[in-house]
Amino acid sequence: MLLRFTKMHGLGNDFVMLDLISQRAHISPELIRQLADRRLGIGFDQLLTVRPPEDPDMDFRYTIYNADGSEAEQCGNGARCFLRFVRDQGLTTKSSIAVETRNGSIQCNLEKDGNITVDMGRPVLQPSRIPFLADAAEIDYELSLAPHCEAPVRIAAINVGNPHAVMNVECVDSAPVETLGPLIEAHPRFPEKVNAGFMEVVSRKKIRLRVFERGVGETRACGTGACAAVVAGRLQGVLDESVEVELPGGTLVISWAGDSDNIRMTGPACRVYEGRLQI
Repeated sequence: MLLRFTKMHGLGNDFVMLDLISQRAHISPELIRQLADRRLGIGFDQLLTVRPPEDPDMDFRYTIYNADGSEAEQCGNGARCFLRFVRDQGLTTKSSIAVETRNGSIQCNLEKDGNITVDMGRPVLQPSRIPFLADAAEIDYELSLAPHCEAPVRIAAINVGNPHAVMNVECVDSAPVETLGPLIEAHPRFPEKVNAGFMEVVSRKKIRLRVFERGVGETRACGTGACAAVVAGRLQGVLDESVEVELPGGTLVISWAGDSDNIRMTGPACRVYEGRLQI
């Protein structure tokens, strides 16, 4: 059968979008890994599918698969592409949609300037809900990477739809993302693995960030990673309410007032091309 798809990206974090409302297909982990191969397949960081909602109050259901075939709970850059995709495909004419995810619901809004704002909900700091093995919630934690590193590192542990570990660094350009990223991702204190963020605080209104994503590797941008980094910086008292997050692929604006307020993320979403898969 031929399956229509669209290639999209949010700041270089790239996706294949599948409409599974007007067409049907079984998407296996093996097929995802084949399609994700950048030499032998299409190549992408995540595969995103649009499905009918289970909750009648929602507009769509949004499922996210990593390049290794595993399912992810949330993807901020993907959420922006999701709204652009369903409007481009004529699945909705709304400028604001409510979307089910594996880990709750999100609200996506098309702004007048063409950017998209996603209400990412409230950050989760309770260790058992991240999940992260710790006795009590702290602003940051000491994490041993022995025997690979002599000295432990300090990380903030936050769930923004999916788990994140955020580490402060002096300069993201020289940060050990390639070596520490995999060690943090698979650390036994994160039972479901974790996305590892490396944050450089430039000012109270700006940070630079690189993210080693669970099941993918380093990506050019990570929306939930940007949200988690801003939450970490806010809790540390070094960032203001609205922060510009500079990622290798471009810039996002993240706003979080703190306490019980929701995180809001604003940025672009771009369509690259459309095609058909024979499966």
